Amino acid sequence: MEEAGASPEQSDAKFTVVDYVLFSLMLVASIGIGVYSAIKSRGKANTQEYLLGGRAMSPVPVAFSLLGGWISAISILGNPTEVYFFGTQIATILLGCIPGCLFVCKFIIPVFYQLKLVSLNEYIELRYGSRALRKLATLCGLLLNFLYMGVCLYAPTLALVTVTGLTTTSSTLIMGSICTFYITIGGVKAVVYADVLQTLLMFGGVLAVVIICCNDLGGVANVWNIADEGGRLQFFNLCIIFLFGLYCLWTVFVFSGLVAFATYSDCDPFTSGQIEKKDQILPYLVMDKLSHLTGLAGIFVAAVYGGVLSTLSSCGNSVACIIWEDFLKDLPYFSRLNDAGSTNVVKLLSAVAGVISICLGLMVGELGNLFHVASSILSAISGPLCGVFLSGIFAPWISAKGAAVGFTTSFILSVWVVIGKFVRGGGSPTQLPLSTEGCVENLANLANTTVAALVTSPTTTAVENLLPNTTLTVVAGLANTTALDGSMSKTIYEVSYCYTGMISILIMFTVGSLVSLCTGPVHPEDLREGVVNPSVKRLYSRLWLIIKGRTSDKKSKETVVEEVNMKMLPEPKDDNLESPS
Repeated sequence: MEEAGASPEQSDAKFTVVDYVLFSLMLVASIGIGVYSAIKSRGKANTQEYLLGGRAMSPVPVAFSLLGGWISAISILGNPTEVYFFGTQIATILLGCIPGCLFVCKFIIPVFYQLKLVSLNEYIELRYGSRALRKLATLCGLLLNFLYMGVCLYAPTLALVTVTGLTTTSSTLIMGSICTFYITIGGVKAVVYADVLQTLLMFGGVLAVVIICCNDLGGVANVWNIADEGGRLQFFNLCIIFLFGLYCLWTVFVFSGLVAFATYSDCDPFTSGQIEKKDQILPYLVMDKLSHLTGLAGIFVAAVYGGVLSTLSSCGNSVACIIWEDFLKDLPYFSRLNDAGSTNVVKLLSAVAGVISICLGLMVGELGNLFHVASSILSAISGPLCGVFLSGIFAPWISAKGAAVGFTTSFILSVWVVIGKFVRGGGSPTQLPLSTEGCVENLANLANTTVAALVTSPTTTAVENLLPNTTLTVVAGLANTTALDGSMSKTIYEVSYCYTGMISILIMFTVGSLVSLCTGPVHPEDLREGVVNPSVKRLYSRLWLIIKGRTSDKKSKETVVEEVNMKMLPEPKDDNLESPS
């Protein structure tokens, strides 16, 4: 019996020689960029050059690098999966990108840039005057980066396992080793220039899949109509290089999810058992429907791997920078190293970061959908961290004690909620209905069932038997899910993972403010120059003078009254002045 929804040739389709060549070229190019950067930087061995590129890189490749670091393999595979199973509601994230980017460029980046920071965590010590709080934030930042790198490294293995005979372990080891190699020898310049190549490849690879599938389905209008009929268009349920590239990439990724649904609207490969993981839907589409186009599968997998390489390289460089600046740089042994020795230590740190990400990448496969896992982990850890930085810049009254208590409280609550979601479930959107009525296996079963029913059963029984077994299973599953959702008590674990980060920031700000006001707010004159937004600092200084001025005026009036009373007392006479000389 042929597998549902696919012919034997389609279901057994694997990489061809051309696909392997194209995929290998991308990997070789990434390694070549690392080697070239290392050779070009020879003789300039210092940590500033290795970690920051000498602070003299062109803004265009830096913008592409930021974009590549933000748009990872999680976006390439996770976003289409999210749209396929839960609809386009996730695309409303883009609505906040413009105000968010403008806010960061206008108010956040100027503060950090003027302070000439290497590690962002330096700001915490400058602002709060607490090295312990900086260490705590650094540890959480490292945990965030390592977990995110592990999830990102696992993502492309889903694509490569789908189209090749490699195992998940082999794919993870290959990818992690290549990325670790070129970020270790090339530094941030290798990261940035490789990101340019990988970002363009991400966009081109997925766009090629979308265009070809749209053409096969009868055009964009037909894809849109099928997605609308399937309930996937849900943009409003509740209700400048970087930005342009972000919108373009996300538009392609979201639409690729609609294309996948339009292709399998009547024969879902996950329900019918053609794929084991939901995040394999897009790689399966490429091999199932586009394997006749030689080389396209290689381009697509190269695009997925380009996404993970760009993210891993950026995170690996960041981890090395954080560990060096916040933990090792000031230690007696490391402070005596020359520039070449310091750079070698940082390179070793990059390699260690890569090895740890490989280990974590082998462990994250059982947690759930890529997008849900990544969003939950990121929001739980980055929310409290963002709260510390935002409070430092916009809440000058928060002291080191307040920030430490607020950060700890926010972090514990966020991690507790996320772990609870993974253990008991909750907080995920309801999966939209899927169908397998058009699968080849179901059509064959339907014909056999119809013939047998007409021969052995009454008419009413025959009509009941006409329903495909898999369809009944899907309907029953949806009914059971609905029943469970309806009976499940509304707890903190039911809050959507999309709100975890915002709630964490609010907890940090509220607790930090209360503790600071109770223990004594920071005096405006005690704030180091440049650590607070200038407008906020001026406003805070005026409020301080107004509030403290009233107290001072009251004390001054009491002092004046006492002085007047003292003057009204008779002056003592000095007898010595009246005696003759």
